[in-house]
Amino acid sequence: MLDRRYVLDHVDEVSRKTAARGATDVDFDAMVALANERKDAQAAFESLRAEQKRASAGMRDHTPGSEGFLALRTKLKAMSDEASALEERAKALDHTLHEQLLQIPNLISDDAPVGTSEEDNVFVRESGEKRAFDFEPKDHVDVGEGLGLLDSEAAGRVAGARFAFLRGGLARLERALINFMLDLHTSEHGYEEMLPPFLVNADALTGTGQLPKFGADMFATPRPGATDESFYLIPTAEVPVTNYLRDQLLPSYEGPIKYVAWTPCFRSEAGSHGRDTRGLIRQHQFNKVELVKFTSAEESEAEHLALLDDACRVLDLLELPYRVMDLCSADIGFSAARCFDVEVWLPSQSTYREISSCSNFGDFQARRAGIRYRGEEGRPQFFHTINGSGLAVGRTLVAILENYQGSDGSVEIPSALRPYTGFSRLERRA
Repeated sequence: MLDRRYVLDHVDEVSRKTAARGATDVDFDAMVALANERKDAQAAFESLRAEQKRASAGMRDHTPGSEGFLALRTKLKAMSDEASALEERAKALDHTLHEQLLQIPNLISDDAPVGTSEEDNVFVRESGEKRAFDFEPKDHVDVGEGLGLLDSEAAGRVAGARFAFLRGGLARLERALINFMLDLHTSEHGYEEMLPPFLVNADALTGTGQLPKFGADMFATPRPGATDESFYLIPTAEVPVTNYLRDQLLPSYEGPIKYVAWTPCFRSEAGSHGRDTRGLIRQHQFNKVELVKFTSAEESEAEHLALLDDACRVLDLLELPYRVMDLCSADIGFSAARCFDVEVWLPSQSTYREISSCSNFGDFQARRAGIRYRGEEGRPQFFHTINGSGLAVGRTLVAILENYQGSDGSVEIPSALRPYTGFSRLERRA
């Protein structure tokens, strides 16, 4: 979340940058009025408490049981009741103001392009050579089903739409991708591997910015025996891994903290009806390897670019063509200040599709989750948090099926993956 004092002192700037995102549901005038009302209630409480202390000291001037004593005691009781009401009012207003602050998206970095739609995203670079096919390339569904290794129909009977069974070599290929990515990021890029919980509480999702605004995107399940609490299936490893340091004050900053985690991810895909309903592009459950960093404000920008390079390195080694886009203000996620999308080439669609979003959140998430370290002179400082997919495993699988397919329906395995799969080609099941 944003710093309350900064928002109230820079309403015009915050309002302008929020509008640049296309977010128009924040009433800043009402927020300022609420803050002033809270300030007045707090001032009235403190003034009354001071008067109450003076009156209480005056009790010594009266004989216990006397008319003056009893009158002053009655007055003190009334003052105490009024002070309690004012204190509760200030607390209620403070809570409401906090809830409104949680609805405000992060401020866009001054380096991010301004735009009104994804059409205004800015091209950064392109890498890899697109394959020239001497036949009409199939999409990943036709390739996988043709191999007898991808079965969405059976998954529909078991769970419904937007699920899939992977079989045999295709299942092994997905597992190989996970291990390959984890090994790369730990051995070459210096991340520490984590295996986090796949269920989290509401506080964790609030800390990273999914709640309260995006509850419809989550799968929730009631806690056994609880009537007012739920577990949430994680939408990404970003949530549990970032919250690993929630409410922590580290003794010092010793350089960036870097974690990598594989998890399944679960998303309701609310609002995506009719989009990518075929195949593995947009599913309710998918695997992802996530990169998460905690860094200082001074190193934040450099570490963001380094994380982007780490994600791209996966595609370089798999020899898959891709491009990097700098997302404009209207296309950046709620919690991010700056975001680069990595998009892999899919020949069946003759277009690039997102395979990783590498975001810098500044201190937005750390402020919500209370993640700090002691800086110079022992003063608590909020970390900057950075994350990105390294990569989305299912979409990497899609890209391999499409870019490495043969005219006979087989799929060549990228050389970097062969030590993990134990075979060099996917062929139709007998």
